[in-house]
Amino acid sequence: MMTAKVVKISSLVNKLNLLDDLSLRRAWYKQSSSLWWSQNRLMTSSKRVQDRSKNKRIRPLEIAAEKWKIFSKMKFLMEILRKEPEMVIPVRSLDQYRKQINLPKPHKMSDFIRKSPKLFELYKDKNGLLWCGMTEEADDLLEEEERLLEEHSDKAAEYVTRCLMMSVDKRLPLAKIAHFRRDFGLPLDFRTSWVHKYPELFRVVKCKEDPELEYLGLVTWNPKWAITELEKKVLGVTEAGPDHTPEMLSLPFPLKFPPEYKKVYRYGGKIEHFQKRAYLSPYADARELKAGSLEFDKRAVAVMHELLSFTLEKRLVTDHLTHYRREFVMPQKLMRLLLKHFGIFYVSERGKRFSVFLTEGYEDSELIEKRPLVLWREKVLSLSGYRGRKKKIQSFSDLSELSDMENKDPLEDDSESVNTSIQFEQAETIGSLEDASFADDDEMEVGEVCSAYKDTNSS
Repeated sequence: MMTAKVVKISSLVNKLNLLDDLSLRRAWYKQSSSLWWSQNRLMTSSKRVQDRSKNKRIRPLEIAAEKWKIFSKMKFLMEILRKEPEMVIPVRSLDQYRKQINLPKPHKMSDFIRKSPKLFELYKDKNGLLWCGMTEEADDLLEEEERLLEEHSDKAAEYVTRCLMMSVDKRLPLAKIAHFRRDFGLPLDFRTSWVHKYPELFRVVKCKEDPELEYLGLVTWNPKWAITELEKKVLGVTEAGPDHTPEMLSLPFPLKFPPEYKKVYRYGGKIEHFQKRAYLSPYADARELKAGSLEFDKRAVAVMHELLSFTLEKRLVTDHLTHYRREFVMPQKLMRLLLKHFGIFYVSERGKRFSVFLTEGYEDSELIEKRPLVLWREKVLSLSGYRGRKKKIQSFSDLSELSDMENKDPLEDDSESVNTSIQFEQAETIGSLEDASFADDDEMEVGEVCSAYKDTNSS
């Protein structure tokens, strides 16, 4: 009898211990899960961005995003061909650039090239090797671009100088400026020769800690340029006076919302309060601003507004903006700030890298201010896309001599300086096109975008 009671008591104790153990496990699991959730909520992942912006999509700007990405693909291929000795390349050698133009297998490179017969041509030599070259129209376009880049050079130098003036140390890594090469309209030889054309504005300096790291440093502060594009527009001036000093501003940012966006009425009070709040000029010293404060965030909005105003397409890849958080004294969670101020900016998540638009720069899918380089880009776009029957690939015996070159390094040159120049240019070209990649599920054909683009214009 006594033994049975002992067994029952020990069994009861074991059950209680098991229940305690289970409760402890549940408490630990609940605590660890909440900790994991809180840590991951702080991160702004691509999926999270899409969830927050799916109800705020602006179709005309999505069409514009697709249009500029198609142009980037065409331009990338044109630049690759321009670097070749005879401006032709074996099609199979282009396979190494599949990632840059987002052409996954089993899609054929030759089919991609055939979509733009007014820009690119395909040939077969006597050995049956397929080559790609540019048409005469494409050659003429590249010559026209060189002329336009030269004409735009002084304005591009102004924008680069003003970026240096906005930076906290009045200098920027040369590699980071290279990300803005196409956006600012800088030439291919930006790093090797262009940066030395304006010694009165900026100069290349070596980093003492890392001699391989190069910076572009400000030489002279120009008070006439220490004025924002928004100030110019409101005041009706092209530059500031010689004694201008950047200080607090109270200018509201232009807002544009899609007609179907109804939440503007709900947040109207907050938007009005934000617009009335004074903020520090992007050209003023921001070292004393406290990170996370309202003044800090509004100045960051002003900096991003200024940078986007400098660009040709009033658009930037968001990754390129985040590279400048420290130099321009901007918050770590920059994407949140861009999404929060929907109306000033628009984030397009189409593709592997997101793009941010300055909404005031567009009327539907059309840029309001079209500089000559933008008109040139639209000319390239007008020659891309083809829906007709595939043309027969011509054979040329004189291309057989080029087949001996396919295993050689096309960038070989006797001059070491030319080699360095080409390497820099190729790195910048490839880097620029990574932001032009599409998500495979969301990609639109060239013809579809062009037709949608025309439909939007005619409506």
